Amino acid sequence: MEYEKIWNKYSQADLKKLEKLNAEYIDFLSNGKTERECVTQIVNMAEEAGYVELEKLIGSKKKLKAGDKVYSVWMNKSVVLFQIGKKPFSEGINILGAHIDSPRMDVKSNPLYEKDDFALLDTHYYGGIKKYQYVALPLAIHGVVVKTDGTTIEINIGEDADDPVFFVSDLLIHLAQDQLEKKGAKVVEGEDLDIIVGNKPIILGKDVRNKSGKDEKAKEPVKAAILKILKEQYDFDEKDFYSAELEVVPAGRAREAGFDRSMILSYGQDDRVCAFTSLKAQLDLPACDRTVCTILVDKEEIGSVGATGMRSKFFENAVAEVMNLCGQYSSEIDLKRALARSCMLSSDVSAGVDPNYESVFEKKNAAYLGGGIVFNKFTGSRGKSGSNDANAEYIASIRKVFEKDNVSYQFAELGKVDQGGGGTIAYILALYGMNVIDSGVAVLNMHSPWEATSKADVYETYRGYISFAKGMDL
Repeated sequence: MEYEKIWNKYSQADLKKLEKLNAEYIDFLSNGKTERECVTQIVNMAEEAGYVELEKLIGSKKKLKAGDKVYSVWMNKSVVLFQIGKKPFSEGINILGAHIDSPRMDVKSNPLYEKDDFALLDTHYYGGIKKYQYVALPLAIHGVVVKTDGTTIEINIGEDADDPVFFVSDLLIHLAQDQLEKKGAKVVEGEDLDIIVGNKPIILGKDVRNKSGKDEKAKEPVKAAILKILKEQYDFDEKDFYSAELEVVPAGRAREAGFDRSMILSYGQDDRVCAFTSLKAQLDLPACDRTVCTILVDKEEIGSVGATGMRSKFFENAVAEVMNLCGQYSSEIDLKRALARSCMLSSDVSAGVDPNYESVFEKKNAAYLGGGIVFNKFTGSRGKSGSNDANAEYIASIRKVFEKDNVSYQFAELGKVDQGGGGTIAYILALYGMNVIDSGVAVLNMHSPWEATSKADVYETYRGYISFAKGMDL
């Protein structure tokens, strides 16, 4: 079975809409390289579209009705949005769910040290990465430092043209004979991913003297110089690293790729491409019969754990609060029935066929850039281990909705059967008994510092999410 290349179906009007959406997407990627930065953008976009914060409504005890729009943020790293429908929650809701965390390096709690006249920050990589891809690359530092007096300092260094950037050094080819004998997983070790942040020692001046009258030399002078800069320019001390969340990411804006500008090359497209298209679909919805919810969460890349991951009760609690404000929550059984009768698209990326690495794909059951939104009936690995396996009846219902709106789609597996695999948040929502299937955008270079997607797939996925949100009703 062959998939139609979707570029061929677009009119000039369609192409203008496609380019407009992708221009917004490029800005979203460039301005949202951490979960916190994504949440800030999401909240701004939601409020501009008329969404009201759930906590304010709870405080005012204002009741919700059909057509109302509400959002809730959890710990500045996860967010859920609702558009209230005409039908009661007891008949279920339509859910789009994606994650806004991406693989990267995190600065450790006690990171700054000096070695061989360099100042370095010690890091711990986050999520699945090929560690060798992060060396000899311009890097930026994003995040927050929270001081004991409650002050929060936002950090974003390496993105502006005048900013310095940082890097992990690599061994020169002339001395790399032994290194090149190692397997790829060992070429660069995790503890070697320390970023170089300085090389100039602090200058104390002739007026700094000890009791003996001799010039006082700073211990670890390069580290001392960096600490001085951190204090003067960012107003935090070394101990404030303890209560900091600093993420090291590739520096630079998302870019159009190819002579034809048909693709986008950027850090963090897994899974911000599905987060953005889900968000835009939610914000652009017409009035719907069923309540529509978009949840954008943290921690998927490390197992959806923690208070801001999908395994948290944050989502369940938010649904209960919204139902209560709608006058539809009398006991926990109401919530359980609503969730069990819901439908979800677990909005996550899939692996696109790479012309340089065709051998790992079973091409009849693989996703192609420019082929439309991708459905993965199951993910997991080797014998479907750990996967959510969607029901045939549910898939048929989605196909009907998509074909009604002329949305192009393709079905795929994540590589050959015994080659590998992956996971999403689908299985977590399936625990409620609801219908769930993975769907999203095909990506090249997944989990690398620079990932590639097709503009056409971004646009078609956005269209597909709208069709699902307004049209799915089992």
